[in-house]
Amino acid sequence: MTAVSQPEALAQAYAGITDVVAPLDDAGLQRPTRCRGWLVADLLFHVLCDAQRALVALASPADCDDVSYWRAFTAPADGTGTGRRAARDEAGSGGRHASWVRRSAAAFERPSGVVRVWADTAPAAVRAAAAADPAGFVTTQGHVLRVPDLLATLTTEAVVHHLDLIVDLPDAPPPAALPVRVAVASLCGLLSDDAVRPVGWDDRDFLLKAAGRVPLTDRDRWELGEAAGWFPLIG
Repeated sequence: MTAVSQPEALAQAYAGITDVVAPLDDAGLQRPTRCRGWLVADLLFHVLCDAQRALVALASPADCDDVSYWRAFTAPADGTGTGRRAARDEAGSGGRHASWVRRSAAAFERPSGVVRVWADTAPAAVRAAAAADPAGFVTTQGHVLRVPDLLATLTTEAVVHHLDLIVDLPDAPPPAALPVRVAVASLCGLLSDDAVRPVGWDDRDFLLKAAGRVPLTDRDRWELGEAAGWFPLIG
């Protein structure tokens, strides 16, 4: 993805999430998402943690790239993850992480408190991304990645969770084209070389099915052939 500006893709991905949550009142922030058990405010807090992790990683001067990063993780059974990941963070894995996120988001006096912290943190992460040496390396979650690959993982997570956020918000804007392009490229990299994406899928279909948000249909399985066994690609 050498032609893609990864800092700009991340900027658009985070701005897209801001565009979704900023207009919401407290009731809107308590609407359900695709992540089981998580409200909009809960999921926003989860993505906020990613932005905070980005700030730490970008200040922490590759054994993997933005594709193999996802292979290193396994997806929690509750669907709250965006990778084959065991949620290797300070909050623990799988259901423990989901529970920690709900408790943390609920600790704000009002759900809009999460939005205020997000609105401060996400732009700071974007500025750090733009200032980082694209030829440099950073550490995060036990890995060492090139800066562009870190930004691609953050963008992919933001795009998938953007789609999670708007499942019950029909008037909310979708993710922008550039971050979607980055997410699609990353997840396509998890397919085998001979796998062909069904022609009827648009990028949104691919992302939702690759992330396990929407199940494969019988036709999907027929078109994918053996590659159907790879789905969901990131859980």
